[in-house]
Amino acid sequence: MTKILGIGNALVDSEFAVTDAQLTQSGLTKGNMTLASSTEQAELANYLHTQNLVATKKSSGGSGANSIFAIASLLGIKNQTVYVCRVGDDTQGKFYLDDLQQGGVATLPTALVAGETTGSCLVLVTPDGERTMQTFLGTSAEMNDSNLDLNHAILVGFGVGDWLYIEGYLAFNPSAQSAINRLKNFAHEKGMKIAISFADPAVVKFGRDGIDAMLAGGVDAIFCNCEEAMIFTGQAEHKSATLDLLKVAKLAVVTNGSNDTLVATVNHLTHIPTPRVENLIDTNGAGDNFAGGFLYGLMQGDKQAYDLAKCGKLASAVAGRVVQSFGARLKVAQYQSVLQGFTN
Repeated sequence: MTKILGIGNALVDSEFAVTDAQLTQSGLTKGNMTLASSTEQAELANYLHTQNLVATKKSSGGSGANSIFAIASLLGIKNQTVYVCRVGDDTQGKFYLDDLQQGGVATLPTALVAGETTGSCLVLVTPDGERTMQTFLGTSAEMNDSNLDLNHAILVGFGVGDWLYIEGYLAFNPSAQSAINRLKNFAHEKGMKIAISFADPAVVKFGRDGIDAMLAGGVDAIFCNCEEAMIFTGQAEHKSATLDLLKVAKLAVVTNGSNDTLVATVNHLTHIPTPRVENLIDTNGAGDNFAGGFLYGLMQGDKQAYDLAKCGKLASAVAGRVVQSFGARLKVAQYQSVLQGFTN
């Protein structure tokens, strides 16, 4: 069975439902992710407390982790998914690793670092479902080769046809680049495929050098939204931006809100309709889960006739379910429910 290895930030997500006025008062830019120091993160947490706001959901987040968790939940089999990350040995770090493992995602022992502080993300969701995030990377900002053990038993079985998935937010983390390069070399040596997510418009705007380093030598797949694709390529519209991504990837998957998703290869351009969502609550994690659902389909190969259109439809079904509840992902049983409804 096909397996997937992901690398990304490890952040404990705490989500808050806020009004537009409260968001404005917070000083954050709506719809964007802002990096913060520990002091700034504490100040925002204190502001939310003064507004009598309590987190509606807490989970082991990070864009890459959300995608890998979705894949593990759809697979329903433990240890087919592995996530490379870095957390502290504090309460948050132990919660993080346990939460992933409860979802069937394996981690390396080198993920836990003594004396360090685990990263966090405060997610503010307005009534229109838009998510705005402030992130304190904590020890995740220091992820490096020491958090990567390529000889560990859980990685021995990776080989031809398996996937490596790289989170775009790591473009902001220079110390992670050596670990990413080692993983890319590992993937090439094993005959694995490589996918990357752009993750956020801010990544493409301000982390371009890091993104270019991730894409060096080309990759098998890119996942992003239309805004990110246009910023990266300099193209002015969805189709041209999607096709331009084929200069650095064999497959480009570009979502566009409620409009069709475009899936491009050198020979074909596929339009994937976005299902109408009647009860939009929270867009946090929508792109992560879309990527996870799509990759799950790719991992099935020909044995279940998952062509690109079917991969896209499953991805849309998963993301569509996620945005109708609070939080960046579903429970394992909910992912399985989506899959059963899709295949029956």
